[in-house]
Amino acid sequence: MDKIFNSEFYSKLHTLRMSIAMRLAAGMSGGRKSNAKGNSVEFSDFREYQLGDDIRRIDWNAYGRFDKLYIKLFMEEKEGIFQIFLDTSKSMDFGEANKGVCAARIAAALSYVVLENSDRLYLNLMKEGKLETPKSYTGKQAFSKVIDYLEGVKFEGAGDLLSSIHRKKFDRRGMSVLISDGYCDDMEDVFRYMKFKNQDIVFIHVLAPEERDPSFEGTVKLIDSETAGDMRLTMSATALKSYKNSYQNFIRNTELLCKKYSAIYIPVSSDDSLDTLFFGALARISPRR
Repeated sequence: MDKIFNSEFYSKLHTLRMSIAMRLAAGMSGGRKSNAKGNSVEFSDFREYQLGDDIRRIDWNAYGRFDKLYIKLFMEEKEGIFQIFLDTSKSMDFGEANKGVCAARIAAALSYVVLENSDRLYLNLMKEGKLETPKSYTGKQAFSKVIDYLEGVKFEGAGDLLSSIHRKKFDRRGMSVLISDGYCDDMEDVFRYMKFKNQDIVFIHVLAPEERDPSFEGTVKLIDSETAGDMRLTMSATALKSYKNSYQNFIRNTELLCKKYSAIYIPVSSDDSLDTLFFGALARISPRR
């Protein structure tokens, strides 16, 4: 497998925040600033002083101009909650441009943006119906821990996304980003569960070029990477046409499923450049209110 986090990756991160962070953070958190008036440092509005108000919040400059007492109001900061679910089954360990490497880079880039924006991050690894979730991360200094954690990820075993997601206890509304190749018979149930738990869903669909346009010729033995089951197939023109039709139906059905559950759908090819991933695909995550 390629080295996941190389010098090019880190050099792109330096410009990532400037390019998409503000847009991404605003959308993913559903608006970090609430309409409630609290005591944070960001100014919101004025209102006239009322008996019982904290006199320390009187704006004396406004009093000098208008000869009335006004109170400063501030926006209440809301910490965004972000869940990243990374499919680490064996099918992700595929492609000359490895799907697992691509998925891990995307997970790291999103983590970077979330942590830079002072939101709370949970990384969830999904494999064989299990869910591995370390403690939550927050603050810029936690990014190195995220990198260390993702460097140790192994893509192996069978996938069972539905059983994995059922192990997650969502405490609050937030955004859940699922990074997977989507080879799951229960994908609709996965989305339904996330929606039931009040999650805004982003599905980053990572596939390899070989899956989109296979180059096999003659009679080949195909082996399921997760179950080890095998079958022999003659790759005739008819077989290739049938495969490509099935592939297009797979993509179309996935898009329709995302639309049904109001999920943001982001298709990614594992051979996409870092510029395409960071400043193209991920920048399509738009604000929601």
